[in-house]
Amino acid sequence: QVQLEESGGGMVQTGGSLRLSCVQSGRPFDTFTMGWFRQAPGKGREFVASVNWNGKSTSYGDFVKGRFTISRDNAKNTVSLQMTALEPADTAVYYCAAKWEWSQDFGHWGQGTQVTVSS
Repeated sequence: QVQLEESGGGMVQTGGSLRLSCVQSGRPFDTFTMGWFRQAPGKGREFVASVNWNGKSTSYGDFVKGRFTISRDNAKNTVSLQMTALEPADTAVYYCAAKWEWSQDFGHWGQGTQVTVSS
């Protein structure tokens, strides 16, 4: 019933920027904490960022170090990830995820969008 669709991935050079977007459908958007995860080839899925239902609380993975910003627009059922100062180590498939505000785990996932950063 919950559907997530990512967009905005692509190929950029080191130091470049990308903005990823995710649109949710099927449930009221403000019932979810939204998050971004990534998975590089041969590695496990890694937490990138999350934002709570009203956009007032955010969290980031340790590797982000101020380079990424997560935001949401509840009127458009959309969460975004603005990425700057991209590095080859950021190359991965990036997944949008949703978690019920009363749940511990992210249980809904998009198909992912590829981000490739060339050296």
